[in-house]
Amino acid sequence: MKEKKANRLISIVILTLFAFVSVSPLVLVLVNSFKTHVDITRDPLSITFSAGIDNYIKAWHDGNFGTTLPNSILLTGSTVVIVLISAFLAAYVLAGKRVRGSSVVLSWLLISMTIPVYLFLVPLYKFYANMGWLGNQIAVSFILAACNLPVAVNLMRAYFLNIPKELEEAARIDGCNTFHLLCRIYLPLLSPAIVTVGIIVGLNSWNDFLITSTFLLGETNFTAMLSLLALNGMNTANHGTNMAATVIIVFPIIIFFIIMQKRFIDGIVNGAVKG
Repeated sequence: MKEKKANRLISIVILTLFAFVSVSPLVLVLVNSFKTHVDITRDPLSITFSAGIDNYIKAWHDGNFGTTLPNSILLTGSTVVIVLISAFLAAYVLAGKRVRGSSVVLSWLLISMTIPVYLFLVPLYKFYANMGWLGNQIAVSFILAACNLPVAVNLMRAYFLNIPKELEEAARIDGCNTFHLLCRIYLPLLSPAIVTVGIIVGLNSWNDFLITSTFLLGETNFTAMLSLLALNGMNTANHGTNMAATVIIVFPIIIFFIIMQKRFIDGIVNGAVKG
């Protein structure tokens, strides 16, 4: 019993240390976002609110977040929808080996996860330029979806493998067609997987720099992340404004993740049982 309590105490201490190391930079950014540049350079660890919300007002205006945040939401939302629909249907087919060459497709998906996307940037850029799609968030979301699709399909397939085949056989006997089978049976059962994949793809799309900086030309088409990087590059005389801009972008994502973390963790654990 004493050994069990000691192990539990050690685990709590280690987890507390990890939590402190992870959270302290975010807290430091939040505190400094309310301070003037002079106060930050003088003592970044002090807790003062000398700038008030002036940094946030300036960051919102200079970063043009009134335009770039909706652009990010549109790009991220489009990418998530494309990936979820495609991965759900592909995983259903691949998990049940309903077409010939399923093993080849799975192997290709695994291989494609190791191929860097920048190898395809030049031909993709030429194609998008010829089609007039540069600066189009919906069109660029298809590129982001293609980058995230291999991971999403493999994760979703693991969930399908955990569902007994007898469930589908019973539904077929009752006269359920494929559409109703997917929508009424598999969709509710795979809701943890859908949430998990949606969060992973959403975070990747929201934070993407390489693809968005290449294909989203023009400041009016920038995402919030591109605006943040541009603001940090040209506004080196006011760290408070830069940190306020970081809070504007990062903390809504953190709050969303805290709300969805239970379903996200359940999805990761359940999807790792079988694959």
